[in-house]
Amino acid sequence: MSYTTLVDVATLQAHLDDPDWLVVDVRHQLADTAYGERVYAVSHIPGAVFLHCDRDLSGPMTGCNGRHPLPDPEKLAQRLGEIGIGATTQVVVYDDAQGMIAGRLWWLLRWLGHDRVALLDGGLQAWQTAGGTLTGVLPTLAPRAFVPLRRDGLVDAAFVLESIETPHMHLVDARGPDRFRGENETIDPVGGHIPGAVNRFFKDNLLPDGRFKPAAELRAEWLGILAGSPADLVVHQCGSGVSACVNMVAMEIAGLPGSRLYAGSWSEWCADPGRPVER
Repeated sequence: MSYTTLVDVATLQAHLDDPDWLVVDVRHQLADTAYGERVYAVSHIPGAVFLHCDRDLSGPMTGCNGRHPLPDPEKLAQRLGEIGIGATTQVVVYDDAQGMIAGRLWWLLRWLGHDRVALLDGGLQAWQTAGGTLTGVLPTLAPRAFVPLRRDGLVDAAFVLESIETPHMHLVDARGPDRFRGENETIDPVGGHIPGAVNRFFKDNLLPDGRFKPAAELRAEWLGILAGSPADLVVHQCGSGVSACVNMVAMEIAGLPGSRLYAGSWSEWCADPGRPVER
């Protein structure tokens, strides 16, 4: 059996010694980019490999392509193979930020054709609450061949601009409601949102303990957000193409597959003063 959205703590505990399973730790903080490596070195789920949000899951910034541009797919594929992900590997990814960073790796793997990837439901906090062990011992890597089969799950700024307020796109912004409104913007130089976008804060997909809401509840909520639009017309964005991926996970859980990502998101959009802004 393969897992494509979520894995619970008990299931992961039962597979910790399974050679076809690989756990990936992607803890990260925007204000302290060394945080993830630092806490991983102290303690992590046994066998977990660390990937860095900026170095591994993102590409170089140019000043106009957003804060977390997508990595080069061939370089990413090489890195994924180096840490031990092959065609049959079940990947389980976790963070301690309510899935915000874990969702990014989930989407990247699916973008490159690897469906056997799931978030640890509830993240590291759920693991610790259940009494899961932690270790500081670094795992021995067992490299495998990762062959990318790139999929068409992306849109760019030009597509978003030409599709604004048309029936060809239903744009969903995953940022917090205040940033969506253009208030309390402390990360990007311009406050506001892309005209026509609707707001679905990524944390609204979660229960108070950080686990995802049940599928039926998510489906009812997302059908309300979609307002009759089919899932394949939905385009997700956030500040930099990271937390938006949590909304994509939620739609998959809800049985609403096929949405796409505007990876540049608000940080790319607002870098061009010629693009419209709504507040």
